[in-house]
Amino acid sequence: MKKWLIPLLIIGAIAFSLYNWAVGFNNTAIDLKETATNKWGDVESAYQRRYDLIDNLVETTKGYAAHEKETLEGVIKARAEATQTKIDPTNLTPEKMAAFQQAQSGLAGALGKLMVVVERYPDLKADQHFKELMSQLEGTENRINVARNRFNEAVNPYNKHIKRFPNSLLAGWFGFDALEYFKSESGAEKGVKVDFGTDNK
Repeated sequence: MKKWLIPLLIIGAIAFSLYNWAVGFNNTAIDLKETATNKWGDVESAYQRRYDLIDNLVETTKGYAAHEKETLEGVIKARAEATQTKIDPTNLTPEKMAAFQQAQSGLAGALGKLMVVVERYPDLKADQHFKELMSQLEGTENRINVARNRFNEAVNPYNKHIKRFPNSLLAGWFGFDALEYFKSESGAEKGVKVDFGTDNK
């Protein structure tokens, strides 16, 4: 074998190994990120269910407490702001996630005020349709928490994959940025309080 072939073969073997590493990194990163973004879709779906239930809740409450105009309008406004805050799941930056969470917190706060108002209306609390909405809303809050936790669980392996050396050397070249975790604000892990005790049974 000619001597000049040896270094050429070595270079070719190194190049082939680097190519396989790059392809493996890229494909794995794509798969992990796709899983995470799909889980974000579940988060949005759970929040959308909350929005729909709140619409029905406001309409039902109007029938018993129409003069509670300020509170009802506050819920409607907060719901509108929450639904308008959209996030591209492939670009979950800290700023965008913070804006999303702020909008959701605003809606939760407005809904909490509505729950306080409802306490003053025994007939509303006894309404079967209202009680069913409360039950569904409580279940939806649980769905939201589960969806957020599963999203974070999916983000974790993706972020680890692109941050670990030497994968971190390729992440920037291939355009893979870390995804932001869903961080609960103080009290957010409890969701919206919808329990009225024995009145809601």
